[in-house]
Amino acid sequence: MNIKLKMMKKLLLITLILLLASCSTTQLVDTWRNPDITEFSSSKILIVGMTSDTKARKRFEKQLKDEYLSRGINADMSLDVFEKSITSEEKTKEELMALEKKLIDDGFDSVLFSKVIGIDDAIAYNSTYRDTDYSYRNFRDDYYTNQDIYYNPEYYIKYKIYHAETSLYCLCSGKDRELIWKGYIDIVDPESTKKTVEDYVHLVMYALEQEELLNSKEEQEKDVAL
Repeated sequence: MNIKLKMMKKLLLITLILLLASCSTTQLVDTWRNPDITEFSSSKILIVGMTSDTKARKRFEKQLKDEYLSRGINADMSLDVFEKSITSEEKTKEELMALEKKLIDDGFDSVLFSKVIGIDDAIAYNSTYRDTDYSYRNFRDDYYTNQDIYYNPEYYIKYKIYHAETSLYCLCSGKDRELIWKGYIDIVDPESTKKTVEDYVHLVMYALEQEELLNSKEEQEKDVAL
C-alpha cells in the first residue's frame, strides 16, 4: 500500500469516527498503525486500563473484555491477572520483563493498554454573545448590550478535556514486543463514568475494526455460522 493510499485511508477513518462521535464524549484525534505489520490477529489479549480509580478501571476493562469475547477472542482484565503489588509498588524494567515473560507463558499474545496522558482546561463562550451581524454602530450600544459579561456566569462554561491514548502491543514470543496500533482520543467534559466508558470502548473497537485488526461482531457471527 503506497503512502498516498495510506494517508487517504487514515483521513477517511478519522472522518468516519468524527461523524460517529458527534454526540459522544470521546473524539478520535489521531491514529497510527505499524506499516511493517500487514496482518495481525489475537487469540488471547490482556486489557490494561492504567488509572488509580479502581471502579472506573474495572468498568473499562470489563467492557473491553466483553467486546473481545463477543468476537471469539479470549480476553482477561489486568485486575484479574496482575497481583496487587504490580499496581501499588513501583516496578523496575527487569521486573516488567519478567511480567511480560509470564504473560507469554500464560498464553497472552497481545496487550491493549490505555491511559490518560494529559488534561487541559477549556472555555466555551455562549453563542448568544457573539456579534455576527455587525449591528453595533457605536461603543455605547455595544457596551450596553454585553455588559453582563462582567458578572453573568452563563457567559462562558469551563470544562476539561482529557487526552487519552490506547495502544495495541504484540507479545510475540521470540521477537521484540512490537507496537501494532495507537489511537489518541480526547474525552470532552465527562460527566458520567458509565457513558464515558461506553463511548470510549465503542470508539476503540470501531477504530480497530477499520484498521482490520479486529473482526466486527457481524463478521464473527458469520464465521461461527460457517
